[in-house]
Amino acid sequence: MAKVEIYLSKYCPYCHRARRLLQSKGVDFIEIDVDGKPEERAKMRERADGRYTVPQIFIDDRPVGGCDDLYALDRDGKLDPMLEGRG
Repeated sequence: MAKVEIYLSKYCPYCHRARRLLQSKGVDFIEIDVDGKPEERAKMRERADGRYTVPQIFIDDRPVGGCDDLYALDRDGKLDPMLEGRG
């Protein structure tokens, strides 16, 4: 199984959608809350090639983008192989 990390904010509806999709797939993931934590947000931006909006999702340390990107991967049949460590 791939290592999945999601940078998020408690009040972000897109963060909740991304979490629900990952949970529906039975994926364990690490949540990194950036609310009031400028050092975590800076780390997220660095890892996400300058993207600053949440959520930012990483699969095996590879940035995959935000909620819409995650759902697009799922629609295209690319998410499951990535989550299984084959993508």
